[in-house]
Amino acid sequence: MIPSVVTGYSISVLAKAAGVPTTTVRYYERRGLLIPDSRTRSKYRVYGEAALERLRFIRAAQASGFRLEDITALLE
Repeated sequence: MIPSVVTGYSISVLAKAAGVPTTTVRYYERRGLLIPDSRTRSKYRVYGEAALERLRFIRAAQASGFRLEDITALLE
């Protein structure tokens, strides 16, 4: 049997790389701002490099004074 290899970031690694709590990542996912690239067999979220860049953009935009509604519109 060939083991499955997971490439990408788990939610905790993604959150740590972006400097946010995992609850923030989950919140952005519920708001539709972040979408996991895939899920493991155990249903864990797996995010790619693009999700990390997107998360960093969201945080930078918020720090610049943009509301989440504005950021959502920018990302559409």
